[in-house]
Amino acid sequence: MKALIATLSMLVLAPAFAAGDASAPPAGPHARAAMHRYLIERTFPAGALDGLNAAGKVKINATNAKFGVHWLMSYANASKTKTYCIYEGPSEDAVRRAAQANAIPVDSVTEVPVTLLPK
Repeated sequence: MKALIATLSMLVLAPAFAAGDASAPPAGPHARAAMHRYLIERTFPAGALDGLNAAGKVKINATNAKFGVHWLMSYANASKTKTYCIYEGPSEDAVRRAAQANAIPVDSVTEVPVTLLPK
């Protein structure tokens, strides 16, 4: 009976903890080992992002995969000269090496392990 109560407590409380803190490693049999989340700031020359298409994204993602890095999303300013990209990877070094292999600039890399939600 104690085991059942403990299990039910975990099922009820787990979503509350998961939503507030992404620093905990993912659980389950398919969890990625030691993945970290990073914010990468980049500066591009004017017009450099105008030619980024689906084929270019596929190439970037394939190169990233060689370093164990995964591009989640990016935000760009109106002139598309600054981007703020969210990546997952095993280390800052892996993120930087993937960017270098893709010939993509890196101004700064900041690990962002905690998720803060508005609600």
